[in-house]
Amino acid sequence: MSEKIKKDTRTREEKIKSKFLGAHVSASGGVFNAPINAKSIGARAFGLFVKNQRRWDAKPLTEKDIIKFKEFMEENGYTPDVVLPHDGYLINMGNPDAEKRVKSLNAFIDEMKRCEQLGLKYINTHPGSHLNEISREECLDHIANCINTAMENTEYISVILENTAGQGSNLGNRFEDLAYIIEKINDKSRIGVCLDTCHTLAAGYELKDKEGYEKTMEKFEKTVGFDYLKAIHLNDSKFDTGSKKDRHDSIGKGVLGMEFFKRFMNDARFDKMPIILETIDETLWKEEIELLYSLIVD
Repeated sequence: MSEKIKKDTRTREEKIKSKFLGAHVSASGGVFNAPINAKSIGARAFGLFVKNQRRWDAKPLTEKDIIKFKEFMEENGYTPDVVLPHDGYLINMGNPDAEKRVKSLNAFIDEMKRCEQLGLKYINTHPGSHLNEISREECLDHIANCINTAMENTEYISVILENTAGQGSNLGNRFEDLAYIIEKINDKSRIGVCLDTCHTLAAGYELKDKEGYEKTMEKFEKTVGFDYLKAIHLNDSKFDTGSKKDRHDSIGKGVLGMEFFKRFMNDARFDKMPIILETIDETLWKEEIELLYSLIVD
């Protein structure tokens, strides 16, 4: 049994201080607005896009934008450890087409460099898709090779692989996919994992009851390892275990059940990392954050 799951003797206040909960907030009007938007919902962490997530190109960040972002980070009490930028939706570093794969790689490097300009620590990415044209292993090799190249062309930013629901030809739904990529990364200090709770359930890993939850956590520890876990996307799911449907829901309104969220919020294995809501109704984010903190017990 891992040291991390021994009986937790801390007070409720100490446990609350260890959970950095927030949401993926808008950066509309400039990246510097993200910390302000996060603070407005009582977030202690946040996610954002550092450029338009549905376009290949974007204007470079200006020095003014960079300075304002860093100022607003400090003013609102955020450090890079609790910020989880997400890369663009068009990027597919597992693309079977070499030309398209290079285009994705270049876009990814650009986003990594933007994060470094902003003084951030992480960039979150979905691994990629084989588009039913190449084998799973060949696709995973492409992804790992691209990440290695991207790291060679950037200074320090860590790449955080997000597990997927397994919809279509997307890889990363199996913990083994994440472990395979990590194994092939040259600089292990710059690679990590973000677990999305909706994706985990949809991919076939049970979370709804205590037995399933512990089996899933044991499987993750054995296959990937909690040392590589750097962030969480905390979402309820519209569809049940193994659906392979990536459909988020608001906290307590999907199939996961409030017992799951209580179990999660009291699990020390998820301390001291950004826990980001991507739930479907942003008007509920403040309420959801308060609800989740209320689930922490002595």
